[in-house]
Amino acid sequence: MGAIADLPVRSARRRAPSPVLRATAEPWFLRWTVILLVVAFMGAMFLLPLWVVFQEAFRKGWAAYLKAFDDRAASHAIWLTLKVAAIAVPLNTIFGIAAAWCVAHFRFKGKRFLGTLIELPLWVSPVISGLIFILLFGAQGLFGPSLREHGIKIIFALPGIVLSTIFVTFPFVARVLTPQMESQGHKEEEAAMTLGANGWQMFWRVTLPKIKWGLLYGIILCNARSMGEFGAVSVVSGHIRNQTNTLPLHVEVLYNEYQMVPAFACASLLALLALVTLLLKTFTNRKATATT
Repeated sequence: MGAIADLPVRSARRRAPSPVLRATAEPWFLRWTVILLVVAFMGAMFLLPLWVVFQEAFRKGWAAYLKAFDDRAASHAIWLTLKVAAIAVPLNTIFGIAAAWCVAHFRFKGKRFLGTLIELPLWVSPVISGLIFILLFGAQGLFGPSLREHGIKIIFALPGIVLSTIFVTFPFVARVLTPQMESQGHKEEEAAMTLGANGWQMFWRVTLPKIKWGLLYGIILCNARSMGEFGAVSVVSGHIRNQTNTLPLHVEVLYNEYQMVPAFACASLLALLALVTLLLKTFTNRKATATT
C-alpha cells in the first residue's frame, strides 16, 4: 500500500517541467561575438569617420582651423545656413502642430492618405524634390515666365533654398507629435472647453504642456536636418559663392578645390551639430516617453 501511495508523488516528480531557458542563456562566446560585431560596425561606420573629420580639421593646428572661418565665403555660408533654418524650422513647427492636431483629433475621409502625404518627403530623394522646384519655378518651369515678369526670383536665390528645405523637413514635427497626441487622447481638452476655455487657452494651458517634450524633440530633428540638407539645396541653389552656398555646399566646394583643412574645419561644425543633436535627442526622447 505504501508503494502504491508513493506512485502519484513519483509520477509528479517525473512530470515536473524542465526549467525554461531565458533569452540571455546563450553561450557566452555567442553573446560576445554579436556585441563585438555591433561595436565594430558602429566604430567603422560612425566613430572612425568622425575621428577622421576632426583629425583633418586640426591637422595644421588651431591657427589654421580658425583661419578657415575668416574667409568671407565661409562666413556667408554659415550665416545663410542659420537664416534658412530660422525660417524653415518655425514654419514647419506650426505646420507640424496643425497636422498632428488634425490627424489625432478629427475623423474624416482621407485621413490615412493625409498621413501618407505628410511622410512623403521622407521617401522621395532630396534631389528629386529639388528638380520638382526647378520644374515649377525655374526659368522654363510652369510658373517661371510669370515670376520673371514680376521680377520674382526663386530658383538660385534664398526663396528656393528655403522652399526646398521646408519640403524635406516638414514631416519631422508632425511624425513625433501625432502618435503622442493620439495616445494621450483629448479628454482634457474637452473638459477645458466645457469649463469655458477658448481655443488658444486650451492649447496653451492644456495641450502644449502635455506635448512640450515631444515638440522640442521634433524641432531638434527638424533643425538638424535643415542645417545639414545637401541634395535638394544643391539643385536649387546654383552653387553661387557668397550668395547661395550653405555650409554643406561650401564644404563640397572647398573639398573639390583641394582645400582640405578649411573643408574639414567647416565639416567639423556639422559634426558638432550632429553630436549636440544626438545628446538633445536622447534627453528629449526620454522626457517625451515619460509623459506618454
